[in-house]
Amino acid sequence: MNLSDSQTGGSVPRRVSAMEAVLSHLRSAIERGEYAVGDKLPSEAELCRSLEVSRPVLREALRALQTMGLTVSRTGKGTFVVSNGPVVDPTFGDYAASDLIEVRRHVEIPVAGYAAARRTPEDLDHLAHLLDRMEHETDTTAWVAMDTLFHLAVAQAAQNPVFRRVIEEIRDALARQSAFLNELGGRREQSNREHRAIVEALIDGSERDATEAMAHHLDRVETTLTAIVRPEGAENTDSTDTPTEGETPA
Repeated sequence: MNLSDSQTGGSVPRRVSAMEAVLSHLRSAIERGEYAVGDKLPSEAELCRSLEVSRPVLREALRALQTMGLTVSRTGKGTFVVSNGPVVDPTFGDYAASDLIEVRRHVEIPVAGYAAARRTPEDLDHLAHLLDRMEHETDTTAWVAMDTLFHLAVAQAAQNPVFRRVIEEIRDALARQSAFLNELGGRREQSNREHRAIVEALIDGSERDATEAMAHHLDRVETTLTAIVRPEGAENTDSTDTPTEGETPA
């Protein structure tokens, strides 16, 4: 499958995973009407065979389709198409992406400022250690878990238990969103840099730099999410070929 144009949108090329290729293929088929609303997708075994991918790769793609609101999985019955797109507002756990971003802007940006003013040496040590682990982690699942811990640690550094409780409430949604953005947007390295800027601002005790660094981080999260759900050149996606296992240059 040639996904060069549809995946890069004219930006700097990056490698596209097998999961992204499968997702693009199935999403395009749904949006073109090959699978109509109400239709059941072929079984996992059939899709794995026809697309020549492993079951874990396929299941990741199916989960992404469901997050985008295009399909729903019914236990014991299979996966059914519930919308032919375009995707406007994916859902992460109990929360829509737009609601999550709105709340995060109103909570995490000021929290970063409070953390810069109130952080303790122990808070800084914990954040620095966590950031170092994240920058050396290669497993996406482990990295995502530490990503949520990072945002909880910033809230903890603000020395207000209510802030931490708010982040705890949306923790599952944050993890789902983080996994989604990393699988489909290649966000990990960029996110590490943004997290480091936040930590450096906290070390400096600069409330302004901390709020600006967190605002930039959330801006990039929203930009990447938008690029995934409304990719440039999506109408030109070539999905007549089947993806191959592993990674494909884009």
